[in-house]
Amino acid sequence: MPVLPALGAAILFGLVFGPQWWVRRAMEQHATERPDLPGTGGELARHLLDLARLEHVLIEIAPADHYDPVANVVRLSPGNHDGRSITAVAVAAHEVAHALQHAAGDRLLAARVRFAPVVQGFEFAAAVVMMTAPVVLAFVQSPILLALQVVIGIALLGVRVLFHFLTLPVELDASFRRALPILETGRYLDASDMPGARTVLRAAALTYVASSLVALVNIARYRRLLPF
Repeated sequence: MPVLPALGAAILFGLVFGPQWWVRRAMEQHATERPDLPGTGGELARHLLDLARLEHVLIEIAPADHYDPVANVVRLSPGNHDGRSITAVAVAAHEVAHALQHAAGDRLLAARVRFAPVVQGFEFAAAVVMMTAPVVLAFVQSPILLALQVVIGIALLGVRVLFHFLTLPVELDASFRRALPILETGRYLDASDMPGARTVLRAAALTYVASSLVALVNIARYRRLLPF
């Protein structure tokens, strides 16, 4: 393999999977069970919600950690809901922070909720465009039409990445303007545990961006369909 293409592939691989690897590693690094902690992630989430007078916000166990502003539910993965670890505590605080944003009428959070279905629609449209491209080429046999279709598909896929970058301030606000002060002032973790909590909160803030970068793999693959 020539040096430049190999270097380009390595850079793309690093850009796409590097952030995901770091997020996963940060979460796992601080997920060691700590019997000395006063409660689980789920118990802390319930305590913080009640403290903020958000008793109506429920807590559920789910495959992935997130806050659902439509159902008013904080959803935590089993390990973070039932676990006593720095990761469980920090992630619980992060997701509760989204509930606090919602209760405060955060405009950027509201915009993300409003436009999320639109972004999903773009992703579905991109899949349709890309899947039908070879069929259209077989029947029409027009490289120009194929190129146009691929460019449209790539643009549609890029919307997801752009969307999560534009709404990254929502995640940063949840982690560092809300969750971190809560953990510090409430002394839910010892001072020696706070550096680890900051790392987890940073990972939580970057989770959506890191996962959306996987779309770049599809963009690179579809780029090969172009005749130039």
